[in-house]
Amino acid sequence: MKAAKIIKVLAITLAFIIVCSSILYNDKNESSMDIQITLENIPARQGDRPLTTNTNPHTQLNQQPGDLSYVQELKDWAFALLHIEKRPSAISVPGAIAMCMEEGHSCDSCNAFMIGTEFAHFHPHPDHSMHLGLSKEDAARIIDKGWGEWHPLIKRGFLPPNIIMMYAPRTQEELEVAKFILGLSYAYAKGEMD
Repeated sequence: MKAAKIIKVLAITLAFIIVCSSILYNDKNESSMDIQITLENIPARQGDRPLTTNTNPHTQLNQQPGDLSYVQELKDWAFALLHIEKRPSAISVPGAIAMCMEEGHSCDSCNAFMIGTEFAHFHPHPDHSMHLGLSKEDAARIIDKGWGEWHPLIKRGFLPPNIIMMYAPRTQEELEVAKFILGLSYAYAKGEMD
């Protein structure tokens, strides 16, 4: 009789372990970035927002990535996009690298650009954040999810009211979201989005 109870307890314990393992495995897979990111399902950025300056230069002061390969991969991806010219930024701090749309490929009727055809730029070390243009609705959604903030010069009328700082990616998952956001900015600058 005791052996039957022990077997029953072991069977229940084993079933419990299998169910728990299955749940943990499925949760891990669902939280990976295998899911295509959209504006509707963009995840919230984890943790508090980084500290930033509230004036020009608008700078990210903390939460920079420990592994700068995420920033380098974002740059490599960005400058491999079609019709992009890599230039020193005409509006940002020394060392900032701009993404400029080649002549004939930029939107003529949107507020995608900070100056000329410069729609995004990467800030140099130790900052590593970016400024970029988005539609106001997309920018508001990105900010609401914790991925960035409005540029403070908007309030003073020096920039279009849709330029944001996107915080530097700290992880592979954040890198994928950063690519998505920068891809939205690229499409907006080309006139492919309203």
